[in-house]
Amino acid sequence: MFKLHNLLRENVRNMKAYSSARDEFQGDADALVFLDANESPFKTDVHRYPDPYQQKVKEVLASQKGLKIGQILLGNGSDEVLDLIFRAFCNPGKDTIITLPPTYGMYEVLANLNDVAIREIPLTDCFEIVVDEVLEGVDQTHKILFICSPNNPSGNAFSLEAIEALIVGFNGIVVLDEAYIDFSTKTSFLKKLNQFPNVIVTQTLSKAYGMAGVRLGTCYASEEIIKVLHRIKPPYNINKLSQEKALSRLLAYNDVQTEIIQILKNRTQLLQELEQISIVKKKFPTDANFVLIKVDDANLRYQQLLEKGIVVRNRTKQLHCE
Repeated sequence: MFKLHNLLRENVRNMKAYSSARDEFQGDADALVFLDANESPFKTDVHRYPDPYQQKVKEVLASQKGLKIGQILLGNGSDEVLDLIFRAFCNPGKDTIITLPPTYGMYEVLANLNDVAIREIPLTDCFEIVVDEVLEGVDQTHKILFICSPNNPSGNAFSLEAIEALIVGFNGIVVLDEAYIDFSTKTSFLKKLNQFPNVIVTQTLSKAYGMAGVRLGTCYASEEIIKVLHRIKPPYNINKLSQEKALSRLLAYNDVQTEIIQILKNRTQLLQELEQISIVKKKFPTDANFVLIKVDDANLRYQQLLEKGIVVRNRTKQLHCE
């Protein structure tokens, strides 16, 4: 039986969250004079601290995702969310995470930063998961399993059956990174989130919503997990301008969907055009807004594109991309 308490770092179990001035205030903000946070009395657009819980943004997200506000955490980019997950569950120098390379590089960076060991279970050369290999030898020190679907850098989304098998078979926290889910034919796992108390789903406004410069990542989980992450997050991690921009973009839902449709049409056209280019030796299936291709000489073609003012990613140092 899943018990969150047993997975948390001991110091996190016992710690209390920082209580900001705005945490302690309850009432009509427009009717009061604020002297509680030592802010400047001279009015500018940003002279007040932002809402530490980003309630307006979460209300829209909760409505769009079909979840409760208490199941949502916002981060200064998804990388902050991922770092908070490490800090909540992984004991430095003791615990281990599992990754499925080739995959998003920040899992490794954050593991090294937090002094957490990494167990790598490679995908097949077709970038698929072998469930039995992932679950083999798992013990209580394996705290987090990271699954990036659609995967970065391969672009493919994993089957729901494989993902569920890993979730059921893994006793720790499963982080499902859905940064590219808006471009996928696969359904987001948010539809099943409430069935699995050990799952955390992360998404972002950087890709489909066109807000990479705002740095706003979203995290969805049980209310129990979100309470823990709120306990350890910085009090004002999402600034006022980011909250306002995010709210405006989320409310422009139909515009975003129109843009996604255009990106998918362009993706289809690109895949068709790549068929006609002789230096392209293989193109891989994609559920993302990018395409992984194998060419005759990746280093040469990268430089040639750069000379023409086109910047792509050279992935020849990644597993199965040599």
